[in-house]
Amino acid sequence: MPQKKSSKLPLQKFAMVGTGIQGTQVAMIAARTGYEVTVFDPREGAFRQTFEKVRADLKAKKVTPIIPWNQWEACARKIRQVQDMRAAVKDADLILEAVPENLEIKRKVWKEIGEKAAPGAILATNSSSMPVSRFEEDGGRPEQVLNIHFYFPMQGVNMVDIMGGTRTRPDVMEKGIAWIKSIGFVPLTVKKELLGFCFNRVWRSIKRETLYMWGNGFVDFMDVDRAWMIFTRMKEGPFALMDKVGLDVIWDIEMVYYNESRDPKDHPPQALKDMIDRGELGVKSGKGFYTYPNPAFLKPDFFK
Repeated sequence: MPQKKSSKLPLQKFAMVGTGIQGTQVAMIAARTGYEVTVFDPREGAFRQTFEKVRADLKAKKVTPIIPWNQWEACARKIRQVQDMRAAVKDADLILEAVPENLEIKRKVWKEIGEKAAPGAILATNSSSMPVSRFEEDGGRPEQVLNIHFYFPMQGVNMVDIMGGTRTRPDVMEKGIAWIKSIGFVPLTVKKELLGFCFNRVWRSIKRETLYMWGNGFVDFMDVDRAWMIFTRMKEGPFALMDKVGLDVIWDIEMVYYNESRDPKDHPPQALKDMIDRGELGVKSGKGFYTYPNPAFLKPDFFK
């Protein structure tokens, strides 16, 4: 059963703003640990819809999740779901935003969070690429901001990038690290601002090269995934992982890098944009590079 709230936790109340693939999983893990969790999403029923998608995807892949299957419903019941921002953040000690990878959207959301959160609350972003400094002023408390970036938490990828902004206080960084450790994850501390953080920058280099190879017709994406799965013994290759993240999210992340460098090599291929325009977004739409819930890479003949 989920743990009871403990006085040993570095914080007590956690709010998640945005219940997509990442936000839903993080909320579940925080609730399992013993935090009081509130989630906000303007889409009615968003948390439950994503909960079901994540569960179906992991079961199809025969993944043993970090939270045992028999605890999922109990964790979900512990999470308070609201459609009012103030109700979600007003009492929270830590607020983590996981909205689309778009600077204007994030600035707008951070402004609203900052206006409605308690003065002592820490504001964090789960952005996959953007340094929090790009919108730290919008929340009205630049000394209390963090990048806290998760990967595939429910699959047991228990590492989290953590980075401060230009004015983040040392004690805020320490609290963020303590919170990450409290949920059983390993903090990857970035000592000074870096686009892409720690491991995510490594993963980004893999995305860039594999998208380039596929998008320019050099290789079949399935062969890239086959090679990766054989070499690393992982159950998914880079293209399957991108499907899981969401191809629209992948595009937005890659464009952050391109807009920073203006290097043509950093621009994602048009073939990816064409897929997005067709509504092929990956797991969440049922089709991306693969078709779900029974993608080719799970079939016995994938390596034949």
